[in-house]
Amino acid sequence: MAKHTGFWAGLTLALVASLPLAAQDAPTADTVVATVNGEAITLGELIVLREKLPAQYQQLPDDVLFKGLIDQAVQQMALEQSVADTKSKRDELWLETDARGYMAGKALEAVVKTAVTPEALQAAYDAKYTAAPDATEYSAAHILVADEAKAKELKAQIDGGADFAELAKANSSDTGSAVNGGDLGWFGTGMMVKPFEDAVVALKAGEVSAPVKSDFGWHIIKLNETRVAAKPTLEAVTQELQAELEQKAVAAHIEKLTAEAKIEKPGEGLDPALMRDATLFDK
Repeated sequence: MAKHTGFWAGLTLALVASLPLAAQDAPTADTVVATVNGEAITLGELIVLREKLPAQYQQLPDDVLFKGLIDQAVQQMALEQSVADTKSKRDELWLETDARGYMAGKALEAVVKTAVTPEALQAAYDAKYTAAPDATEYSAAHILVADEAKAKELKAQIDGGADFAELAKANSSDTGSAVNGGDLGWFGTGMMVKPFEDAVVALKAGEVSAPVKSDFGWHIIKLNETRVAAKPTLEAVTQELQAELEQKAVAAHIEKLTAEAKIEKPGEGLDPALMRDATLFDK
């Protein structure tokens, strides 16, 4: 019986002894992949270097990337070590501001992730589109000329029965629309200069305006027809609404943090031009 006990004890010890070795061999972010003059480069650093690569390079085979990134890290460390004794205040501040910017970005990433939800998108859509009053779109044509006298002459011809489209083709300086008889297609409010828009809105379908002055010249405008603008689907404006939600969430978060923080600005009295004085690093 004692012999059997010794056998099982020995087997157990052998198994247990093998477990810590396997655990120790399991790679972690601290696993050393190379050293330069005794200074370690870790697997974690390679992971970060890979994450910084443009997407197309991240698709390279792992073995190619692994070797390439180790070589890159080794070269960077060798270069860094070569100037370690010359690190200046400017260098330290560059590193400090880069690190601060990175962490600020991480903080905002967390805010953005929670800002955009299906519910938030739907609410934003309803507020901006569903609940909004119907918008009107206009189909109009115009004749653009340089002076008022010519505009009045053309308006008189139209009132006398002349064809608007033919007059536009022959006289309008807006060559883009002139070839189509002055037709401007469909447009909504806010898409035309104010005097032009005001004249269009005041017209009824089929009417022609009196000459209208804008920065482009003198217009004679014919309103063809109007329609209620179709509202976009949620899918069509998801990216637009997502950007708006993210911007609002970021602005609100920053406002909250700065309101809660104790902020002092003793440098407000300094001459702003001092930012250009690089000799301050030498003082």
